[in-house]
Amino acid sequence: MKTLLITGGAKGIGRQIAVAAAKEGYNVIINYNTSEKAALELEAELRLTTNAIAIRADVTKLAEVDRLVNEGTKRCGKITHLVNNAGVSWTGLLTDMDYCQYDSLIDTNLKGVINVSKAVIPDMINRKFGSIVNISSIWGVTGASCEAVYSATKAAVIAFSEAMSRELGLSGIRVNSVCPGVIDTDMLSNLSSDDKKELAEETALGRLGTPEDVAGLVLFLLSDKASYITGQSVVVDGGLI
Repeated sequence: MKTLLITGGAKGIGRQIAVAAAKEGYNVIINYNTSEKAALELEAELRLTTNAIAIRADVTKLAEVDRLVNEGTKRCGKITHLVNNAGVSWTGLLTDMDYCQYDSLIDTNLKGVINVSKAVIPDMINRKFGSIVNISSIWGVTGASCEAVYSATKAAVIAFSEAMSRELGLSGIRVNSVCPGVIDTDMLSNLSSDDKKELAEETALGRLGTPEDVAGLVLFLLSDKASYITGQSVVVDGGLI
């Protein structure tokens, strides 16, 4: 039995990964923090074909992460696969950011990945099996102007994934990261249609990415088809960088 825990699974890329995983026969634990309506609607949709549950938890809080893992395991079985997708962004000059803004980015985008991984890994080690995919960003590869702290957190996710792949490889656990480019989700809601068109024209494929583009790669890396792939950071950006 395969059970996937996906953080930030209610909308956008996370939602599409959850849908794709259900089609592949996974039980799915959908973590959300603020998007309750979307999460419960997704739970109801997935339960038509698989065992699924939506659980609210703030990944920055260890006690809530432990509750998430315990409740999810009771409902859907031992967690065999993990996607750390929860993340937040902030656009602007570093000098315009206050402490709370950059602390929020670091807490969610990096500490959240560490917290959930730490809670899930011990049982994977006991069973000598597991696959983890951490969602980073192309800005974790190259850095982006006006997204300095966001870029730093996403670069840290790549480094964390590579380090954990070495730490966990002999325990039968694979760890990879995926670096999406400009994906057409709610995270782009602050951009105008002209901004989006300009970004699309900058890609080699001439279009923005979709959540489905990312989900297909993630499901591959989770699967046994990628059984000899670990410690890798894979870009899915339509040729933007």
